[in-house]
Amino acid sequence: MTEEKTEKILYMCTCGEERPEIANIPFVLGNAALAMDIEAKIVLQGDGVNIAKKGYAETMPPGGGFPPMKELLESFLELGGIIWVCGPCIKDRNIEESDLIEKSEVTAAGSVNLAALESDAVFVF
Repeated sequence: MTEEKTEKILYMCTCGEERPEIANIPFVLGNAALAMDIEAKIVLQGDGVNIAKKGYAETMPPGGGFPPMKELLESFLELGGIIWVCGPCIKDRNIEESDLIEKSEVTAAGSVNLAALESDAVFVF
């Protein structure tokens, strides 16, 4: 019996409210991937880590004609998407792990590199 391989896509998001159109794209693509039964993981780095702060998504301006970040983020998590948050990036911005939304996980370079190697595609925004 042959085991079917799960397709995986890794999205890197490096911006937040200062560039809402770009910040929304990984979540739009990630939601589409999950709807297609593709495993989707979003890694928040740089200013993108703010998206994982409690209450931040609700205040982000909409961008690019996409739904609000709050809806994109909630949908992504409800569909089983995985959100990793860069540990050094939150530390640099004085964000505590307790300030992060549920279902987000703090990570570092080694885990991100392994996830990239295991993925079928990697997109950076």
